[in-house]
Amino acid sequence: MRKMMQSKGFTLIELMIVVAIIGILAAIAIPNYLDYQMKAKTSEAKSNIGAIRTAEEAYAAEEGQYRTAAQTPTGVTSTKQPWVGTTPFNDIGFSPSGDVYYGYGVLAGANSTVSGVSSLTGSSNGNATLTQGIIMYGVGDLDGDGTDYAFYSSNTNTEIQDVGTKW
Repeated sequence: MRKMMQSKGFTLIELMIVVAIIGILAAIAIPNYLDYQMKAKTSEAKSNIGAIRTAEEAYAAEEGQYRTAAQTPTGVTSTKQPWVGTTPFNDIGFSPSGDVYYGYGVLAGANSTVSGVSSLTGSSNGNATLTQGIIMYGVGDLDGDGTDYAFYSSNTNTEIQDVGTKW
C-alpha cells in the first residue's frame, strides 16, 4: 500500500543536475553560434565585392575605363543599412538585393598608387595597395565594437583579401 502512495516526480537534486547540464551545453553552443553568425555576415561582403568586380569589368569592356564609386552606405554600423543606389553603382549595374552590413566602394586609377584602406574607407585597420587598375572594397563593423573590418579585391588580384581584426 505504501508503494502506491509514493508520488512520482523529480527531486531537487535531479532538477539541479539537469539545469547544470543545460548550462554547460549553452556555454559551448552559444559562442559557436555567434561565430557562425559572423561568418555568414562576412559572406555578404565577399559576394558583393565579386559582383562589383564583374560589373566593373563589363563596364570597362564597354566604356574603356573603370568607374569609381564612393563608399555607400557611408556610415559603418553593426546593423543592416538600406542600400541607396548611387550613380556610379547604377552606371556599372550593381545593386545588392536588400539591406547591407557593409559599405562598398570602388577606387580606380591608371598607374596611380592608393595606399591604405584606412585612408580610403575610414577604417582604422591595415592597408591595401593598388598600383594600377581598380580596387573594390567593403568595410563594416559587425560586432559594434568600433573597429572596422574590411575586404578588398582588385582587377590584378581577384582573390578577396581581408584587412583588420576579425570580430
